[in-house]
Amino acid sequence: MDSAAPYLTIQSLPSLPLSSGLFFGLLTGAVSTAGWVITYWYVLAVAALVLWAVGEAVVRRLARKASAERMALELVPSQHFDPGLEEIFRRGVQLARASTSMPWWAPRRTKSVQIRLRADGSSPLRYRVEGPAGAERLLSITPFGPHVTVTRARPIVDKPREHVVRAEFILRGRSTAPLREVPLDPDPLQPLIDAVSDLRAELGDLAEIRLDIQRAPKWALRARRLQLMTEARRSERREAKRSARWIRQDALGVEDSVTLHLQQLVSGKKSGGGGRLVMPPVPRRVDPAVALGKLAEDDHLVRVQLLVISASNTEGRAHARLAQIQAALDVFGGGSRWAMRGWSVGPWRFGADRWPSRRGFERRWQLGHCQPPRPNWVRLDELTGLLKPPTVHCRMPLLAGDLPTFEFKNPELLLQGIYRGPDGRRRLVATYAKETLFEVGVGKAGGGKTERALAQAIGWAHAGGGLMFVDPHRDSWPRALPFLAHDHLMERIALVDLNGFGQSPQVSSWNPLGMHQGQAAHEVVESVADAYAAVLGWDDAGAPRALTILTASLAVLVAVNEAACRAGRPEDQATVFHVRALITDADFRAAALAAVEESLGEETRSWWRTVFPTLPADAFAVVLNPIARLAANPVTHAFLGQSAGAYNIRSAMDSRMIVWVCPGGNGPTDRLVTALLARDLLRAVRSRRDTPQEQRVEFRPYFDELITLTGAAPETIAAMFEDFRKYRVHVHGMTQLLARLPAAVRLSLVQNASTLASTAGSQAAITPITAEWGDRPGPDVVASLDRFEHYMSLTVKGRRVGPVRITGPHLDEVFADYARPEKKGALERSARAMAGAAPLDHLTARAAGQLGRVTAFLAHHASTTAPAARSEKKGYQ
Repeated sequence: MDSAAPYLTIQSLPSLPLSSGLFFGLLTGAVSTAGWVITYWYVLAVAALVLWAVGEAVVRRLARKASAERMALELVPSQHFDPGLEEIFRRGVQLARASTSMPWWAPRRTKSVQIRLRADGSSPLRYRVEGPAGAERLLSITPFGPHVTVTRARPIVDKPREHVVRAEFILRGRSTAPLREVPLDPDPLQPLIDAVSDLRAELGDLAEIRLDIQRAPKWALRARRLQLMTEARRSERREAKRSARWIRQDALGVEDSVTLHLQQLVSGKKSGGGGRLVMPPVPRRVDPAVALGKLAEDDHLVRVQLLVISASNTEGRAHARLAQIQAALDVFGGGSRWAMRGWSVGPWRFGADRWPSRRGFERRWQLGHCQPPRPNWVRLDELTGLLKPPTVHCRMPLLAGDLPTFEFKNPELLLQGIYRGPDGRRRLVATYAKETLFEVGVGKAGGGKTERALAQAIGWAHAGGGLMFVDPHRDSWPRALPFLAHDHLMERIALVDLNGFGQSPQVSSWNPLGMHQGQAAHEVVESVADAYAAVLGWDDAGAPRALTILTASLAVLVAVNEAACRAGRPEDQATVFHVRALITDADFRAAALAAVEESLGEETRSWWRTVFPTLPADAFAVVLNPIARLAANPVTHAFLGQSAGAYNIRSAMDSRMIVWVCPGGNGPTDRLVTALLARDLLRAVRSRRDTPQEQRVEFRPYFDELITLTGAAPETIAAMFEDFRKYRVHVHGMTQLLARLPAAVRLSLVQNASTLASTAGSQAAITPITAEWGDRPGPDVVASLDRFEHYMSLTVKGRRVGPVRITGPHLDEVFADYARPEKKGALERSARAMAGAAPLDHLTARAAGQLGRVTAFLAHHASTTAPAARSEKKGYQ
């Protein structure tokens, strides 16, 4: 060991100068390099700038190429869309996963999914999702199921607006604190929809919010966590030092206090000079969950970017809209909040609209790049309100695209009422005539049902449409009279009034059995027989004999009328009152049967030969009694007792006539007349099958007081709501109580109604209507409506709109410019003349003599027939 020590010492000595030289050389080189850098710093700066510029240019080029491969989907929710928190969260996970579906070479700024909330007048709020084309399949299949329709969306090209305001919102407050947890009811999107509810497309208004979502960068998140933990530990150490300082001060204060000295004097003891032992507090351990907050876990943490544009062609509206959107975003504020990026200097604001931020904003807006100026980190559950379209809990405004604005004299629109927008503006709204197939109005008397129907009918008449207004109480005719008193309308208006008012009343005429208008014989027989059966409650099980007698009698009389028309003598046609003569008068019966033997079927001829003679006399009373009641009423006798009446509803339909029908009331006789009219309308509409679909003229019957009408012909009214659509005839019905309608009518009404409306009324009466709306609104809300206020659901572009609150139109307000009170008398006279009205006394006398004319025609017809045919009449007696 002793011999080795010198060796080591000798070998180490030469290395000392070598190490010192190397160290001094390195130091000299470092100093020289630093001097060069200080001298030529601009060279390095230029090189770094060039490298950055080249790198940024490459990244931007790749980003543009990646952005060109994006696609867009539009999500349209149903009216009953009501997702749960789990479904919305799963959608957020889908969006976060889809943001990574980009090529490997795509820059991070392009790896995002964008949610676009857009209001441009086409809908209250369009909800679109844009993302990588490779994620289309993932984004198309949503957790929302069939309640949301997902379609591939086309790019939106906006017209330039004169005034555009841009804004970028960033998260302010504690970066670890979450946004406010907003409940799903009401919808979190409601404030945003309210902010754009008064948007006016005709002024060029536009508002759009874009929320970009991308996965949070791991390295940035780790760096932020390290910074937060370091700040938390530093804060704890500062607090510990502050606490120790205060503890020492308190201890010194106690030792110098008067109280302590008094205690020592009393006890005779003195404390040692060492003083009290003070233990300084130890810094508390930092809890990562508290220090990091929402950044503690990587799961479901995303980075977001929120951009907003508001535009208009009217100065000031864009800024006002942006302020509304900013207020709407304040709803999400909690420990952190959405705040507009930028700063204000007096009246000027420097933000996304000004240099230097505007150019970057435009690039991100156009290309869909996600480059927030600060790390807006949020968890998916903080974005619950923005991850789904509007739900059932959202109150949607009605825009012109949702419910068109009514235009006078436009035959494509049908007036519905007055809608008051969120901004207080009132506008007349309408539905498309071709989509308004059937309407039902329910509510208490005086609530405004008839007034709304009259306004709709008058608007339809001025647009050139044909209609039939059936009012058993006649109040609608004088109300509508001044608004229809126009020269171009008078030639289309006919009044069929069966009330017989005045000293010299005038009544129109109609022969339900008349064949002079080209009807099919079997259809006429069926129509009249069914009308009688409906009013009298006949059916094949309860009154088979009465139905058989009436049907056979009508077949003979209709055949006689056919013969009269062929002979050129329509004025000699038989009427429904001649059923009695056919049954009770053997000579008349024999003549009639002999005249039409060849026209009758073998079954009918056989019945008259073999069955009729065997019937007892009292079998005919049930058939003759209602006819006798009709004959006892002078108005109905005059109306139905004419050979060739002027009333022809099929011709009125085809020529766009405006027919006002006022039955005399709702007694038994009046119900029979109403049933005959209703059944004839059904027959006439079904006869349109002889006309090609495209040539059928649209026609609209309005039935006021459905309870009265359905009491006369329930099955007929139900058939109308089921069949008329095929023939371009659309029924509008009004009633006070839906429950009082027959079940068949009620079910057909609700099933096929394009428009379902209700005014105020009792909750029990309104409940069947609100039940169709899912009790949104409930019966208590509808029952408290003011007069002329309605809740209604409508059909526009194949989709149900509403229920929405609509004010019923008042004729004196909406059609004030169309009132012609000075022409009421002229219209009254013209309408009666168009309906072929004549003095009641004249028609009554003519009806009384009609049997003689029919008998004379039969005699003349018998004299011209072959003797062999005439000899057969004995077999019918």
